[in-house]
Amino acid sequence: MNKKVILITGASSGIGKETAKKLLSEGQIVYAAARRLDQMRDLQEAGAIIVQLDISKEEEIRACMDKIIREQGRIDVLFNNAGFGLYGSVEEVSLDDARYQFEVNLFGLARMTQLVVPYMREQRNGKIINTSSVGGKIYTPLGAWYHASKHALEGWSDCLRLELQPFGIDVIILEPGIIETSFGDVMSEPMMRYSGNGPYRELAKKIANTTRKSYQAGGGSPADLVANIVAESIATSNPKIRYAVGKMAKPLIMLRKWISDRNFDKLIMSQMK
Repeated sequence: MNKKVILITGASSGIGKETAKKLLSEGQIVYAAARRLDQMRDLQEAGAIIVQLDISKEEEIRACMDKIIREQGRIDVLFNNAGFGLYGSVEEVSLDDARYQFEVNLFGLARMTQLVVPYMREQRNGKIINTSSVGGKIYTPLGAWYHASKHALEGWSDCLRLELQPFGIDVIILEPGIIETSFGDVMSEPMMRYSGNGPYRELAKKIANTTRKSYQAGGGSPADLVANIVAESIATSNPKIRYAVGKMAKPLIMLRKWISDRNFDKLIMSQMK
């Protein structure tokens, strides 16, 4: 097997870390990038090359890419996995915080992609895998900025795919459902700071309770399920454009497509208990 040079952002936990483990077990050359180097020491021991990367900082994005090209001379797969979920009412979340949500979930990802594409285009081969979410197709209350960033990523990825097809570069979109990661805690705590004491407090409490139940042990699909899908999409010469994977991903996307907006509103709000 020809080893592929693979960069994974957001590799310090969850889907990113499990994917790095999976690809390392297959003998791939894995660069694992995240803000927290201490959370990737186990990946380093397993053979990964770990890289300090805050996806919102241009200098760290450039340094990461320069390191890979200097050491490997190429990059075969970019797995844009870094991201987070900003929840809170539109009224109460500051625009500065909303801009940071887009900086991480879209613009940092886009800048990394801009730097990777020339190398993939020159070798006329490569894969760019973007972690969207079932949230890129549906919506939930108090999640306006998060869903907006993921809806934007979906459209951005579709356009990118058409641009890069002539150069043999695949663009793949992951749409995870409920996955057992730290997403629930990372989302709920800031949401309660923004909206837990104001006019949206009752709704915020319901969403926090629903989220806690959904992401508790056994409430979702394991992160290695997504890791296996990523590995399969890398191995195949003809990957799917989209992979909806994990608990409730396919059912929610199907319901959003086939039922009316008002009925989908009712369905989503019926789960906020």
